[in-house]
Amino acid sequence: MCGVVGIVGKSDVNVGLYDALTMLQHRGQDAAGIMTCKDGRINQRKDVGLVRDVFHTRHMARLEGSMGIGHVRYPTAGSSGPALSQPFYVNSPYGICLAHNGNLTNAEDLMKHLFMSDLRHVNTDSDSEVLLNIFAHELQLQGKMKPEPNDVFSTIKRVHRRCQGAYAAVGMIASYGVFAFRDPHGIRPLVFGTRETPAGTEYMVASESVALDVLGFKLVRDVAPGEGIYIDVDGHFHSAQCADQSELVPCIFEHVYFARPDSIIDDIAVYKCRLRMGEKLAEKILAINPDHDIDVIIPVPDTSRVSAQSMAEVLGVKFREGFMKNRYIGRTFIMPGQKERKRSVRQKLNPVKLEFQGKNVMLVDDSIVRGTTSREIIQMARDAGANKVYMASAAPPVRYPNVYGIDMPSAKELVAHGHTVEEVAEIIGADWLVYQDLEDLIESAREGNSAIKRFDCAVFNGEYITGDVDEHYLHNLASERNDSAKMAREGQSRPEVVGLHNSGSGVH
Repeated sequence: MCGVVGIVGKSDVNVGLYDALTMLQHRGQDAAGIMTCKDGRINQRKDVGLVRDVFHTRHMARLEGSMGIGHVRYPTAGSSGPALSQPFYVNSPYGICLAHNGNLTNAEDLMKHLFMSDLRHVNTDSDSEVLLNIFAHELQLQGKMKPEPNDVFSTIKRVHRRCQGAYAAVGMIASYGVFAFRDPHGIRPLVFGTRETPAGTEYMVASESVALDVLGFKLVRDVAPGEGIYIDVDGHFHSAQCADQSELVPCIFEHVYFARPDSIIDDIAVYKCRLRMGEKLAEKILAINPDHDIDVIIPVPDTSRVSAQSMAEVLGVKFREGFMKNRYIGRTFIMPGQKERKRSVRQKLNPVKLEFQGKNVMLVDDSIVRGTTSREIIQMARDAGANKVYMASAAPPVRYPNVYGIDMPSAKELVAHGHTVEEVAEIIGADWLVYQDLEDLIESAREGNSAIKRFDCAVFNGEYITGDVDEHYLHNLASERNDSAKMAREGQSRPEVVGLHNSGSGVH
């Protein structure tokens, strides 16, 4: 899960790209990058770290050009490091750069074909670089001195036929324009909008609508599954359906956890969806335990706050902010090693003891993944003087790994995998645990857009919608994602890779 943005403007877009990336920072905290184009020259700055740390005044001054793309990275396929910062760049044909959110499930086969058939070299283990080279190869086959919109769309059609998995991508062709496309299932989000200026219409593509809002762009619509769009350097907009077959099957975990509540994704208001999730969870509690003794509902900051508020209203129970959050600590479920996650939870949250002392507390979280965070938070509540500690998850039990761009742990490291709800409650130390029903979660999202017939719910039900994920794939994925493998990669020194990174402003 990453954040992507592209702008075609009437003046320099560097500051706009920077501001958009800060609004998408929640989608990736590992690395950030921007590439712009002026007079046929692509300028770049990318590195590991948060947006505010990667871009300084001297970098922004060199990012000249009226069109550009940006990316915030969250490690999915591949490891972490400067060489994996995006956007990626290839010089042939034309000079193309690309930023990608998602995960290609057939990346290993594609990488082999790129070398054996397309005679292209991929310098990292990132599937995003694979996607860029696939696009570049197919565009080169068009054989044009200047690419036209139909050439771009023909290229995207060929990309769809070769690539499997999830991909929402934004790219730029030097001197010519910005393109974007979404996989035929629309698993990862992608929207676009316009802004009117005295010089003409400007266009912006982004992972979430909130990035458009902050820059004054008007949301036009989502990029449709399988659709390609192309805005040329003069600001002319083109679009075409590029998939032989397409169906919108978006990832429901965007609404559970990743997306900002003030975003609108696939015509679903994330805030409203989370309100409905809380209401349905409260109704379940009343159905199974009408005589509950909950004194106070406390959210686990921040993603669960909206659901906890509506849950408290339906139950007629006080809502209180019982944990104060240190906003300088990253998301914990992606951290390797139980010890590291445990320490991070204690640094991240501190209880307001008066809200816990002598009370039966219902803690509400958006989801429970490894269980490490839940166990630590429940113990913190007890240490703060809670009489009983209940836990509610606004999402169903997470029992299967995600293969479409979320670096969840291997199945055996998911606390709900192979365990009953009662067993999970015992593991995390809760007096009572209640999960959202999958049907209620789906209905909470679908109420915002009844045209969506189904969602990608693989982390809950193990049904992978692309149809190419088998036990062999999951076994290989588990070997890459387990804690021991991650910690081994963290300890590796790869100077030969890091040395290839260009953190300056020019790619020529």
